Amino acid sequence: MSTVDEVYKQYCSFGKGAKGASDMDNKNWSKLCKDTKLIDKKLNTTEVDMIFTRCKTKGGRTINRAQFQEALKQAAKAKYGSDSDENLKKVTDQICKSAGPQTAGATKAVKAGGVDRLTDTSKYTGSHKERFDAEGKGKGMDGRVEKADASGYVGGYKGEGSYEDKQ
Repeated sequence: MSTVDEVYKQYCSFGKGAKGASDMDNKNWSKLCKDTKLIDKKLNTTEVDMIFTRCKTKGGRTINRAQFQEALKQAAKAKYGSDSDENLKKVTDQICKSAGPQTAGATKAVKAGGVDRLTDTSKYTGSHKERFDAEGKGKGMDGRVEKADASGYVGGYKGEGSYEDKQ
């Protein structure tokens, strides 16, 4: 279990590169509230944004450590109805139980190589799909060029070659 200061530093630095950051922006404040499951019917995402706006300095875009403590007090008040020390402790305990910023649900890297993904003929659509047979092998010129049918029959006619049989 980590301390509130450690969690604060982890979320300040999340997504900021190797250097990190010393202050927390609204995106990371919202992420902290979502990851630690503080958000519920009473403390919704709109209220989380409003708390951040109330705690930051006017014209500022981030909150420092002292403003973060004030934001936690306001979150406790919104979630539990009063800003008592007991409710603040519940919120801080819930934050301390977290494992830090999570990337669950983020886009995963494709395991197959770029060439395999791009040459997978089962993913082709439209006219490109016609260039390959069922096994994925190219049809050559048959797949690229529409050859004229000189049989004398209309393209959709089903009884081709049956005229001589009827006589």
